[in-house]
Amino acid sequence: MIFLRSLAFNVAFAALTLALAVVGLPVFLGPRAWAYRLGCLWAGACMKLLRWIVGLRWEVRGTPPPGPALVVAKHQSAWETLALTLLLKEPAFVLKRSLLWAPPYGPYLRKAGMIAIDRTGGAGAIRQMRAAAAAALARGQSVVIFPEGTRTAPGAPPAYLPGVAALYRGLEAPIWPVAVNSGVYWGRNAFAKRPGAVVIAFLEPIPPGLDRRAFMARLEDAIETSTRALVEEAE
Repeated sequence: MIFLRSLAFNVAFAALTLALAVVGLPVFLGPRAWAYRLGCLWAGACMKLLRWIVGLRWEVRGTPPPGPALVVAKHQSAWETLALTLLLKEPAFVLKRSLLWAPPYGPYLRKAGMIAIDRTGGAGAIRQMRAAAAAALARGQSVVIFPEGTRTAPGAPPAYLPGVAALYRGLEAPIWPVAVNSGVYWGRNAFAKRPGAVVIAFLEPIPPGLDRRAFMARLEDAIETSTRALVEEAE
């Protein structure tokens, strides 16, 4: 049953994405906000497909930031990109540059002003990311970064990268940590999607002003402790 439901969802997901990519072409003639409206339509429809076909519901715990914010989220699945698109104000995701060329959604990511980075760019890439994040916040957008830079399996040892500390120190803004247990139901590159209830938890914000080591320790402890608890709850 899980196989058949997953197959049905994958087919519906691909059809929806392709259809909206074609129908949404006029957004390239308008402002950036049009791309976000289309993105919210797509994300909301995907969530409905997950519920109707797979039986995968979701629950929000804690309070999302009331306005533009730096959001640092655990990344276990493609699922949290859908959820954060719906829960935040025009979020600008930090993502690898190659995604801007991935059909059919790459051009839409570029139109929406996502923060694309070259992972081999070293200090120069970090400076560009920080400048782009500052511009996004100034436009009233939230900025989302996944501190490990990629999706990780539930229970895998964390490996936080320096980019998140560079944003924290350079922008001097509070950070909202986010924990999830999405990988229990929709794993990285996994065909199977399992029924249940994904939980996304917005944790206590971390104020600006901490030194690098104290910030990274507090961030990792908050996200990993909450994520472990959510995974245990799901399992």
